[in-house]
Amino acid sequence: MAIKSRMNKFWILLFLAPILILFFAYFVYPLGFIFVTSTVEWNGVSTPKFVGLQHFVNNFQNKTFLLSVRNNFIWLFSNGILQIGMAALVALILARRPKFWRSLRTVYFLPNVISQVAIAMMWAALYNAEYGAINQFLVAVGLEQLTHNWLGEFGTALPAIIVQQIFYIGYFMIIILASVMTIPDSLYEAAEIDGANTIQQEWHITLPMTKDILVTAMTLAMAYGLRHFEATFLLTNGGPANRTSVLGILLYKRLSALKYGQASSISTTLVILGLIMIVVIRSTIGRRSSASDLTQ
Repeated sequence: MAIKSRMNKFWILLFLAPILILFFAYFVYPLGFIFVTSTVEWNGVSTPKFVGLQHFVNNFQNKTFLLSVRNNFIWLFSNGILQIGMAALVALILARRPKFWRSLRTVYFLPNVISQVAIAMMWAALYNAEYGAINQFLVAVGLEQLTHNWLGEFGTALPAIIVQQIFYIGYFMIIILASVMTIPDSLYEAAEIDGANTIQQEWHITLPMTKDILVTAMTLAMAYGLRHFEATFLLTNGGPANRTSVLGILLYKRLSALKYGQASSISTTLVILGLIMIVVIRSTIGRRSSASDLTQ
């Protein structure tokens, strides 16, 4: 029996070996390398000079870094609350199978198969201060006073980028919709017999039954918000005056300047913030299972 147990462990380890090797080679080692290089001054060519935690101290004394952290948290909550909220609402509506619901499902998901660069360039044209469609529309309806340089003014730059991002809910909508569609119709039929209206059915049946997938979707959305880069880089490059800067852009600029130690310290900060975010989500809204919620 002991020999059979040892053989089973051997085959388990043998089959796990390829993925473990890849995991250590492409995740554990790079992560360790980032942590180590965050404690040195290094341009990629010269001999690294150990500076300890000085990069982190400098970062938290830098106004642009602190502004970038603030913006990352704004992105985090915008994605996790607004985007997931809209995705869940649309998923609940489509799960009721209204007319053309299959076509609407495809339309909502379509932007997810389009390049982020193409989408960003489209919005750059829409937001253009001189010939952009948004300002042209405001002028056409007699609201010239509401026209703005949407991406060039302090008060509108960050909201403008967030707006163009959070409305692309297709990815999370599909995930939530797939979960909602697995709920047995008998639960809704029983609730309807008991006199529950549509809103009560969604609140007491759908949301508790899909809580786990909602928490997962929220975690993913917040992670995407925390590592946000593409749209801001393409639309404003962190401007005006770093008002839309995020840690991803700051990291890119440090790498471009061959300041690898500083860049690694920013990467380390992102990793730590991500871990804190996951722990907070899992220890609060993700603490109880949907099954236990439904039975109470």
